[in-house]
Amino acid sequence: MKLKFYIIVLYYFSFHISAAQVATDSVKSNQLQEVVITGTRTQRSVATLPLPTQIITGESIRKSGLSRLNEIIQEQTGLITVPDFGGSEGIQMQGLDAAYVMILIDGQPLFGRSAGTLNLGRITINNIERIEIVKGASSCLYGSEALAGVVNIITKKTEITEKLKTKVSYKHASFNTNDVSTTVEYGKKKIGMELFANYFNTDGYDLTDHSFTQTVEPYSNFTIQPKIKINFSEAFNLLINSRIYNQNQDYKSEVNVEKYSGESRINEWNNSLLLNHQISDKFKLVYDLYATNYKAHEFLNDTNNQLFDESKFNQWFYRPEIRSHYKTGKNTISFGTGLNVETLDRTFFETKAKLNSEYIFGQLEWFIKEKWNVLVGFRYDNHHQYQSQFSPKLGINYKWNEYFSLKTSVGYGYKAPDLRQLYLDFTNSAVGYTVLGYNVAEERLAELSSQGQLLFSNNFTFSNPLKPESSVNLNFGGYYKKSNVTIDYNLFYNIIKNLIDTRAIAQRTNGQNVFSYFNVDRIFTYGLELNTAYKTSSNLTFSIGYQYLIAKDQTVVDKIKRGEIFARDPITLNSFRLKSSDYFGLYNRSNHTANMKINYQIPTIKTTVNMRVFYRSKYGIFDSNNNNILDQYDDFVKGYFLTNLTLTKDFNNAFSMQIGVINLMDYKDETNIPNLPGRQLFTKIEYQF
Repeated sequence: MKLKFYIIVLYYFSFHISAAQVATDSVKSNQLQEVVITGTRTQRSVATLPLPTQIITGESIRKSGLSRLNEIIQEQTGLITVPDFGGSEGIQMQGLDAAYVMILIDGQPLFGRSAGTLNLGRITINNIERIEIVKGASSCLYGSEALAGVVNIITKKTEITEKLKTKVSYKHASFNTNDVSTTVEYGKKKIGMELFANYFNTDGYDLTDHSFTQTVEPYSNFTIQPKIKINFSEAFNLLINSRIYNQNQDYKSEVNVEKYSGESRINEWNNSLLLNHQISDKFKLVYDLYATNYKAHEFLNDTNNQLFDESKFNQWFYRPEIRSHYKTGKNTISFGTGLNVETLDRTFFETKAKLNSEYIFGQLEWFIKEKWNVLVGFRYDNHHQYQSQFSPKLGINYKWNEYFSLKTSVGYGYKAPDLRQLYLDFTNSAVGYTVLGYNVAEERLAELSSQGQLLFSNNFTFSNPLKPESSVNLNFGGYYKKSNVTIDYNLFYNIIKNLIDTRAIAQRTNGQNVFSYFNVDRIFTYGLELNTAYKTSSNLTFSIGYQYLIAKDQTVVDKIKRGEIFARDPITLNSFRLKSSDYFGLYNRSNHTANMKINYQIPTIKTTVNMRVFYRSKYGIFDSNNNNILDQYDDFVKGYFLTNLTLTKDFNNAFSMQIGVINLMDYKDETNIPNLPGRQLFTKIEYQF
């Protein structure tokens, strides 16, 4: 009852004290001022100067010639795309897994994660205006899954113009890959409409000599995004954004020499209604209604075309939200409240699972004279199925002089247990092990015991709810810009508690374990990110990015200090205690990543040369000496370089052509890097009329 009372009071208060604009700052207004969820979420700051941010412009996306979100993300400093066991690619940010990074399109969250990973390859970048990246805990604005940061994909704005505009592009690449996009814009009086459509198909590729299955099987998908903008008056407008995505992929598998084939289908639908009401110069209200549905269906048939295996996934999410903004001088006050309703009906769930929560949030951007900018934010999520969360954040920016500013921030982030970790009831038919969600484990164990299927139980208790994973994030950095030189650096530190992991809770009579999920581990990451750019002339730009990263499990560090972890010499087979310096850290993390980018324009022939070189140092993905940690005596994936090159020729204002190569030196690691298929050539044409 208290929470309902607070929400009612907040609604009343937000109607009378609110803000509509984001305060500006002369230090970096040309870049960080853009870090605003515009058009579909709110004209409010996602991250002002105190927070580490990064923007990928639409022009840099166009000059790269790339097609999908995973391709452009892996070219950015401090962002690594990591494949999961199902072939999806997610984002690793500040050393934290893809499960902790929230992905938005026009400020609205995407769903349909496979084992915590949201596949970036399902998002086309042919209609993107820019990509906004906020690094570090951002739960004060977005709640769960924003523990590591937020990637917001901003599509091109809908304009009201009475002239019909059409743009068409076609790209052909290696592996018989085709990418076709078209955009149609038209408006009349107070109504503007836009329709974007994309079709993508590929034959996939194979990094092995297997005659039946491929590393990536052939697949095709299409995306349709209609938008409507209605200006009822200068102070009142409505934005309707929709997105429809469909993918079909061949699906093959081989089990015990038997060959199986089938299909994987994905259907996704997102719809957003955004009503903006500018009541006065200082006061604005935003009414936001968002709904999304993600469906996936996979099946395998045996050699006799009989159904062997089938998996279904059907996730719905609804969110009504109201936000209010009030501007007083340069300062901005924002408040909001909303409701999340999520359901998931999938194979291995006994019943449809539900997650419901209410939330309130507020934010103050306070400019003190000309040198200080303070950002204070909070969010409270009242969860019904697990522990509620309060997420504060504080950021401070100090403008040292005309060219240089310092920034620091501290924030709290969390990731709620997902529905799989709460309600999964899965038994592997081939091997025989079982995985149970925390909320169903106790009841299912009792059933298995009564049926005589358990040898013994490990006496785990499930009396207390599974806790959300939580983090404290610290950032300290600076920004320098003078003449043709730009330097942006950030030192970061993350400590994560209550990490959710699997533990064996019992053993079945077939000798296989029964697993469930528990809060067990603590991890920490820290490092440095550095971006520099130098413009030698109006036609040549040179930039370098670098990240240093340490990511470790605190529990392992403590055990090594106590002398409890050993390794074995592969030659002598003698065991010995590990030293702290022997522990490398978490899997799939590189200590060093770097990039170098050169963009050169040749005005006389209207041609742009865009070259990008990337380096990733060694990292481990397998515990080869079987001591359950990654140490220097394990096998590692060696460090490697990649080079991408694109040439763009503009014939006139309407027509352009590109040729390019991805992975110029044809680097491949068939065993360890399945998302790196080798050299890929492409050509692309674009015409606007």
